[in-house]
Amino acid sequence: MSEPVNYIPVHEIDATKKRVHPRFVYGFYQKIRLVSMYALLAIFLVLPWLRYDGHQAIWFDFTGQRIMIFGLTFLPQDMFFFAFFFIIAAFLLFFVTVYAGRVWCGYACPQTIWTHMYQFTEKLVIGERNKQFKLDKAPWTAQKVIKRGIVYVIWALMALVTALTFTSYAVGTDYLYHSWQSVGGIPLPAWTALTWVSVGIFTFATFANAGYMREHMCTHICPYGRFQSVMFDKDTLIVSYDYKRGEPRGAQKKGKENPNLGDCVNCTMCVQVCPTGIDIRDGLQVECIQCAACVDACNEIMDKVGKPRGLIRYSTERQLVEEEKSHMLRPRLFAYLALLTLLVGGALYGLSSRVPLQLDIRRDRNQLSSVNAQGLVENTYIIKITNKTQSPHEYAIRLVPQDGLQLDSRFKTIPLDPSESYDFPISVLGDPNVIKQANTPIVLEAVSVDDGGKYKATHQNVFTTDK
Repeated sequence: MSEPVNYIPVHEIDATKKRVHPRFVYGFYQKIRLVSMYALLAIFLVLPWLRYDGHQAIWFDFTGQRIMIFGLTFLPQDMFFFAFFFIIAAFLLFFVTVYAGRVWCGYACPQTIWTHMYQFTEKLVIGERNKQFKLDKAPWTAQKVIKRGIVYVIWALMALVTALTFTSYAVGTDYLYHSWQSVGGIPLPAWTALTWVSVGIFTFATFANAGYMREHMCTHICPYGRFQSVMFDKDTLIVSYDYKRGEPRGAQKKGKENPNLGDCVNCTMCVQVCPTGIDIRDGLQVECIQCAACVDACNEIMDKVGKPRGLIRYSTERQLVEEEKSHMLRPRLFAYLALLTLLVGGALYGLSSRVPLQLDIRRDRNQLSSVNAQGLVENTYIIKITNKTQSPHEYAIRLVPQDGLQLDSRFKTIPLDPSESYDFPISVLGDPNVIKQANTPIVLEAVSVDDGGKYKATHQNVFTTDK
């Protein structure tokens, strides 16, 4: 007779992740989180409304192929500045990760901020964690429809505000909020189809990410949590459970301690407050965003049972496992810091020495040189001037004085609007009796003449006497 088969209960092989409804806790680290998250949220919402020199201060004007940031105008040929910026941001993230783990995720990540707002909305409308779970399991009654409806309406409004703010960075607040048309007597925004699609996509993405994806975005989609283990070392500051002090777990009361039990009273508060639904007592996990909610919750319980705080705390592997002093200042950190200093210094130098005027010169390739009726050698060039300022200016082209050479142009000045470029031909005439070299270096300069020569750009080329 064969051995009976030991079947595994269905609930033990079910990989479906239950919906997370975290309990809200207010402690030292959560106060820091709230300040940092809502300060960043306020900056995000306010920045599009700031004005600088008569324009939107920060405007990613993709249709006009320009980006304006507090008086600086960046055109497509300036995109290397943004490549530099992203490199600096990446190394800064690496530096912070090596020192303090996923602190970015817990205190500043947009996904964390919007998820917190959406979860707090559920708390205000439905109630605390246990009431939310109870409503999830309840049948669809009128009360459930009303509560869920209120939550969804508030979520949708927050998603719409988010989408409008995102879009205003690209199309501008003036266009987004002040362009109206009447359709059948109904006032509607006079937006392009692309603007409508952008607002719709951002609204849906915000609603889906913060309302439903939530911790799944952090644990399954965001790559940062996956490569964090490569960045960590024994001295990286992480949220840790002191298992030597906490085990074995068991319920205890203040004044009636059991000497055979550890300090962990197995209240599961650390699990209940976790926004990703993990148990930090199982060790470091990829889902942990280091928000320190479990630290504040555990400290509160320790106070109630008369135990010292810090059962769950920010610590390092070296300190917790090897019981040695952490090496917070180490060569790896100094290497990142030195590289960051170099990159930031280079970026600041590039921005400070940047002239908001661009001059490009190319030779007329149809004919390198010719001799005119006066017997002078003539070279023709195509000049391109780009006004990178946010104001209109008039520019003049000049030839840096050189014996035997003179500039011949039909344009005395060229008026250019902000971010406008203009191509036009000029000629340089050379006296063959003076110019003896076959190829003579020349320097042309563009100067703003309406403001006393505030902006100037030069470009070098070659004058040739070859026919």
